[in-house]
Amino acid sequence: MSAAEPGQAAGAAQDSHPGQMAVALAYQRFEPRAYLRNNYAPPRGDLSSPDGVGPWKLRCLAQTFATGEVSGHSLIDIGSGPTIYQLLSACAHFEDITMTDFLEVNRHELGLWLREEPGSFNWSAYSQHVCLIEGKGESWQEKELQLRAKVKRVLPIDVHQPRPLGAGSLVPLPADALVSAFCLEAVSPDLASFQRALDHITTLLRPGGHLLLIGALEESWYLAGEARLAVVPVREKEVREALVRSGYTVRDLRTYTMPAHLRTGVDDVKGVFFAWAQKKV
Repeated sequence: MSAAEPGQAAGAAQDSHPGQMAVALAYQRFEPRAYLRNNYAPPRGDLSSPDGVGPWKLRCLAQTFATGEVSGHSLIDIGSGPTIYQLLSACAHFEDITMTDFLEVNRHELGLWLREEPGSFNWSAYSQHVCLIEGKGESWQEKELQLRAKVKRVLPIDVHQPRPLGAGSLVPLPADALVSAFCLEAVSPDLASFQRALDHITTLLRPGGHLLLIGALEESWYLAGEARLAVVPVREKEVREALVRSGYTVRDLRTYTMPAHLRTGVDDVKGVFFAWAQKKV
């Protein structure tokens, strides 16, 4: 995990908004492997300390899915980036999972892992940790096998378009749940764009369905290789207000403060939020 995984480039739109076009252009320099090194190698990738940001985030997800309330047939991961950890707890509760990203390089990276190709990123430490905290006696190999079987497709997405998946998508819609980690704030030039993007992805979710949203708090930039990418800084209050405006009931909203030893110079993130929200009927 990373504390700030805003590199999940899910849509830096190519419409008439000049700010969104600038974001799209900046993301053409995004380097998935550099992003993974910055955020998933130690110290941020160290899962051995329960106070670390990785264990905190994996706990938030595992505890929410353990309630049994977030389940169904179909789930869409909005702006997956090059990461799969955000679905490790989800995969036991859904039969049809769609992963998405704006960038072809990230979709390629996901495909390497899904096909178990040589050189794909090794997520086994994350899989092992999730199995440990879930306590079901499952092996990490079984966990990864289950996730690979449940992911049915990896598709392009642009969260700044009213139809984020485009017309004629093969995804079962509306979905029973959405997951989105470090995406919306990382591809929105301002709070208004963040709100619109949230509105757009909400159209993919059925009434009564659930959204699990993870993101960076008070971050303005991060690095992914040669790319220095702008982020719209958001606070807990603004996240809560945006969810309410988009028609959700906020079920849970937690925050994590980034400790000094995890502020490694690859971004200026202050913390992370985790939100569980339910779309009003």
